[in-house]
Amino acid sequence: MSETICNCMNVDRETIVKAIKEKNLTTVEEVQDATTAGTGCGSCVPDIEDILAEES
Repeated sequence: MSETICNCMNVDRETIVKAIKEKNLTTVEEVQDATTAGTGCGSCVPDIEDILAEES
């Protein structure tokens, strides 16, 4: 099981990485629109930024 990145929306790392790769996402806002990660309290936004940096 993949690490949960967004606890508010229950989105894991695998879901975020898959969305980034399949949709060529480059911004936190695009990831939020595609996965809902980071749209609750926002505390995982730095983690989403890290994943974007790793995948780019």
